[in-house]
Amino acid sequence: MVADIGVSGTAGHPDVHDTEMIRPRRLLNPARLVTVPIMRAAFASRFDDANPLAALTVGERPEPTHPDDDWVTVRIRASSLNHHDLWSLRGVGLREDQLPMILGCDAAGVDPDGNEVVVYPVVPTPGDPRGVSILSEHFPGTLAEQVAVPRSNLLPLPAGLAATDAACLPTAWLTAWRMLTTKGRVDDADAVLVQGAGGGVATAAVALAAAMGKRVYATSRDAAKRERIAQLGATAVEPGSRLPERVDVVIETVGAATFDHSLKSAAPMARIVVSGATAGHEPKVNLRRVFAMQLEILGTSMGTPDELTALLAFCAERGVRPVVDSVIPFSRVTDAFARLHSGDVFGKVVLDHTT
Repeated sequence: MVADIGVSGTAGHPDVHDTEMIRPRRLLNPARLVTVPIMRAAFASRFDDANPLAALTVGERPEPTHPDDDWVTVRIRASSLNHHDLWSLRGVGLREDQLPMILGCDAAGVDPDGNEVVVYPVVPTPGDPRGVSILSEHFPGTLAEQVAVPRSNLLPLPAGLAATDAACLPTAWLTAWRMLTTKGRVDDADAVLVQGAGGGVATAAVALAAAMGKRVYATSRDAAKRERIAQLGATAVEPGSRLPERVDVVIETVGAATFDHSLKSAAPMARIVVSGATAGHEPKVNLRRVFAMQLEILGTSMGTPDELTALLAFCAERGVRPVVDSVIPFSRVTDAFARLHSGDVFGKVVLDHTT
């Protein structure tokens, strides 16, 4: 699809807050007109901390451009949502001058050569203090018909793994994989505690640890979610419950609300790996317990391309599939955001771009 815009920058594609397809139009503008290819996308057009869904716009954006010669464009077949997308709509990690910003970190699609690929979403970003950024922080994200990334960010989609499954892996599942393997050294562990199972990272950690043959304990305040966690192979308990044993690895994404329980549940020399703080980022920490038990408290987020390759292979070879809450057509992306925002999800909310 193409639209004509004036070189002065006046766009011929108005922002919309519904999913009705917008048709290209030519503006009656005295400025010289140039043809700009456009695509459908979901993007942050403003910030709203109280009601992030009000800051979501679905409409037309220019097709991706390449900031360097080694970048390529991927046609997206499937993507998935993360809480990162809701935080972006609240204004966390973005500035006003970056708007509009196409959202989305995760995707699977087809590269320019026709190969089925999974997109690794971490991009070198010299201007960022971390030296890298995730798609939708500095570069347009995956909630669109196309996305541009460095060619080295494309990994082959393993045979037998559906695009809708693979699109769940690059952010939440990759983070869980790194928490368990690289940081948690789960090969040396017998038992794992996952706090707050139900969310993307925590549910992934339960499924992966169980597939690795570990004894898994998982907490949730919701009885229905505890029942579903048990079906994944974990012993589901209420938050704060005394466990039958101390664990070697704790997966912590909740924060202040569960951190004392994480400390008390940890065996000597255990690793408490933190990748989130959804219920408070300043927990009270008993340092005597930390040094007396020789505990390691480790922070992490995302993972490396090699770790994503290993995760893809593990899922393909072991028959492990992501826990999917729902698969929603990309034409109903606003419904997908509402589903995520509701807090009732168990697993990933996936968008199918082929329907």
